[in-house]
Amino acid sequence: MWNWRERLYRIIYEADTPLGKLFDVVLLALILLSVVFVMLESVKTIDEKLHQVLYYGEWVITIFFTFEYIARIVTIKKPFRYIFSFYGIIDFLSTIPLYISLIFTGSHFLLTVRAFRLLRIFRILKITRYIGESNKLVKALKDSKAKIFVFLFAVLIIAIIAGTLMYLIEGEESGFKSIPASVYWCIVTLTTVGFGDIAPVTPLGQFIAAIIMIMGYGIIAVPTGIVSAEYTKTQRSVTVNDENYVHVNTSSCRNCGASKHRDDAEYCHKCGTVLHPEEEVF
Repeated sequence: MWNWRERLYRIIYEADTPLGKLFDVVLLALILLSVVFVMLESVKTIDEKLHQVLYYGEWVITIFFTFEYIARIVTIKKPFRYIFSFYGIIDFLSTIPLYISLIFTGSHFLLTVRAFRLLRIFRILKITRYIGESNKLVKALKDSKAKIFVFLFAVLIIAIIAGTLMYLIEGEESGFKSIPASVYWCIVTLTTVGFGDIAPVTPLGQFIAAIIMIMGYGIIAVPTGIVSAEYTKTQRSVTVNDENYVHVNTSSCRNCGASKHRDDAEYCHKCGTVLHPEEEVF
């Protein structure tokens, strides 16, 4: 029989069991709810009406994450690996602000520290464990980086040339006070943002601006097409029926914390520890 630490470890650190999936779903819901509470609290009209509800709601969520943080520490054999890991630091920083407020009430510094609570949103990234396609998407982005870099370099050259032309055509009277300012206008126009702080007034300048605006729509589509093509290529080359395809799961080693083990793995690929000393149905 497993002891309570091993049972709790599988629930918290793994998502291949029913309870593990349920825990992650509840955790994700509370993260989103916490972010919503913080956002609503920043709206004065809403905070005036629902301050008590938001305050006590934050306390309930904070207490839950406090127990979760402690549980993550006590269930792992090497707790310092988690404490000083990326998520461990975020978990700690996102939990302490409300406790600090009990001591330093009204402190302006506290408001800055409480902003760290929004970093809980990073834990939403753990939902990638449910999406088998995420690895293919990452691979497609990596394979596309050279093409995207060349494309962005070409866009930069276009922005410099067009910005220089607009500086010569429009001049300082129209707001194009320098070549860098003109290049800034060109980039804003190419990306279809259009802040409106600088605008051409001459017919020739407006004609060039119209061409740049039309080019902007095409420029937006190019990176998407590059990544889509690479993703399609990856989709074809790595399939479930491919003999080189390796199925991995969310099994996490309790000794070293390593993840991404094969479905048929019995030992950790990093430290050699037995992954499941005794199988048990929850």
